[in-house]
Amino acid sequence: MDTTGGFDNARTEIDDATDGAVEDQVFDLGGDERRMHVRAYNHWVSLLHGAPFPAIDRLDPDSITDFGPHSVLLDFGHGIEDPTIAFLGAALRLECGLDAAIRRVAEVPSRSLLSRLTDHYLQIIANRAPIGFEAEFVGNSGCTTLYRGILMPFSSNGVDIDFIYGVINWKVMADADTQATLTAELDAAVRTAPTTNDIPVWADGPSAGLDDRDEDDAEVENENEDPDRMMPPAPTGALGDRLAMARESAAQVRGADARGRAALYRALGRAHDFALAADADEAAYRALLDDALITAQARAPMTPIVKLVFGAEYDKTRLAEYAAVLSHARRHAVAAAGLGAFLEGFAGGIKAIVAAERAARRPAPRPDLYARAAAELRTLPVLATVPIGAGDGEFVVLVARAGRDGTLDIVQRIDQPALVETVVKRAAA
Repeated sequence: MDTTGGFDNARTEIDDATDGAVEDQVFDLGGDERRMHVRAYNHWVSLLHGAPFPAIDRLDPDSITDFGPHSVLLDFGHGIEDPTIAFLGAALRLECGLDAAIRRVAEVPSRSLLSRLTDHYLQIIANRAPIGFEAEFVGNSGCTTLYRGILMPFSSNGVDIDFIYGVINWKVMADADTQATLTAELDAAVRTAPTTNDIPVWADGPSAGLDDRDEDDAEVENENEDPDRMMPPAPTGALGDRLAMARESAAQVRGADARGRAALYRALGRAHDFALAADADEAAYRALLDDALITAQARAPMTPIVKLVFGAEYDKTRLAEYAAVLSHARRHAVAAAGLGAFLEGFAGGIKAIVAAERAARRPAPRPDLYARAAAELRTLPVLATVPIGAGDGEFVVLVARAGRDGTLDIVQRIDQPALVETVVKRAAA
């Protein structure tokens, strides 16, 4: 289902909208795409002129070059059960594969992007306010589409809602086969590409002028950077190339461009391959850690690996889980390019591997000192047999007073289990 929200405090709710239909985190369509529905809402506000709803005659979607092609206008003049489609933007029409013949909501294909808008129109009638929403769905093409939209009420008489204007933006993710092909091509390119530590800077190319920036300008840029996406650049060379590949896969998981188990397994597989390469080139690995200001600790050898790959500011819980997966792979001597298959074949997946690794790290249970002491006491010779009643326990503690001629006069029997256990342990020490 989609996540929707009213617009009583519209700007805040648009900016802070969340999506309960997407696992782990809200997807990010990108800067301009995220703001399109905000611009649409601002346009709606500009048409209010003190009325509860803008007048429909003030709206001309065909003339709105910004978001008009991504919009649809519904006309409820003939009832709310099956409103008329008074306008359908060219970009939205093309994306849905629709022709000019479509006239009513009932004709909208059920798994089309347009249906993501039309499915919400009754909420506008009920709430009498704009509603924003975002989610993902798998369309008729079989590809997952991420979308974000807004529906806004209009009126022909200033009182009744008899028109609804919707704006939607979207991004189609690559299917699994395409992503696998791209990944294979990237792997092959990295393996065959020559490595060098001296890369020339074009005088008029993308890097032109970077070295001439003031340090203050660079600091301002760093302050404005999203800290969750800040990663130090990887140097070239064999190990740097592997790190770049691993970061590329991790970025897909972080950015939700290829969200899912396959993408995560691919990213962890490349992180594992990078870890194996780091073992073979410790000097280059230490240089990477120094550049990233990451400190390695013997008790957590895989934590620096996942920080380098996923970013030091990534979710701490996730980093700990991913480090546990890599540690488990090392413990079981998983070969390069073999972690993906290892994960697929492990019952319970990543969660089970994390649990198994944590169990393996726990210290061995302390030996049962009482059991050892009791076994030792059972082997000792009997010094004397005293018919005073032993009670229910195997061992008892007797308090005796030294008598004449080296004899012992028993004066008390102790039946407290804790004291008996303590004495038995001391007796066998």
